[in-house]
Amino acid sequence: MSSLIEVKNLSKTYVSGEVETKALCGASFEIEKGEFVAIMGPSGSGKSTLMQILGFLDKPTGGEYLYQGRNVENYSDDELSVVRNQEVGFVFQAFNLLPRTTVYENVELPLLYDTEKVNKEIHKNKINKALEAVSLSHRADYFSNQISGGQKQRVAIARALVNDPKVIFADEPTGNLDSKSGKKIMEIFEKLNQEGKTIILITHETEIAKYAKRVIRVEDGEVVKDVENNE
Repeated sequence: MSSLIEVKNLSKTYVSGEVETKALCGASFEIEKGEFVAIMGPSGSGKSTLMQILGFLDKPTGGEYLYQGRNVENYSDDELSVVRNQEVGFVFQAFNLLPRTTVYENVELPLLYDTEKVNKEIHKNKINKALEAVSLSHRADYFSNQISGGQKQRVAIARALVNDPKVIFADEPTGNLDSKSGKKIMEIFEKLNQEGKTIILITHETEIAKYAKRVIRVEDGEVVKDVENNE
C-alpha cells in the first residue's frame, strides 16, 4: 500500500533576475494516512514553501511529489482544482475569513465551488457537521467581526473540514492567538487526528509541535531531522 504523500529529492528555486534563491534542497520523506506531522523550522527555513507544494499551491523545480501513489506532475489543471477543493483543507495563521459574512457563510464557501448539482439539504448537513466538530453551532448566524480570534480560527477549521478532506494543512494556526486560545485550537486538531484525519502542521514553536506524533525539521531548505514525537 502506497503512502498518502511521498516526496523524493524535492527542490524549489526562486529566480528573480539573475538572483537564484534555493528554498528547498532535496527533501525526501513519506506521510501515511492518519498521521499527525509537524514540519518545524525557523523563518526562511523552507517549511512554508514545502507546505505550498504539498498542498498543491505551488510546484517544485526538481524531484518528485507523489500523492496517493501518483506523480502530481501528471495531474491536469482540472484534476488539481478538484484535489484542492475536495481532498485537502487549509487553515492559515490569518484566518482568511470573508468580512461582513456570517460564520455559516464562511464555512459554506468551499461548497460553492462544487460543480456537481447537490441537494441544498446535503450542503446544509455538511456545514452543520463541520460547525459541530469545532463547537460553534451556536455562532452560525454571527458575523465574522462579532467573534473572537480563537473562534475565527475554529471557523477556518470548520471551513477546511466541510468537504471531508483526506488531509488538513495548518500553517502556523496559533500564530495570531493567545496561549489559551491556541491550546484549544491544537486540541481540536488532536481530536480530528484521533478520528482519522491526516494533519500536517507548519510551525516554528516547540510547544505547538508537541501535539504532533512526528516532527520533520527543516533548516536552510533541507530536512535535517525526522523523528517520532515522544513528548
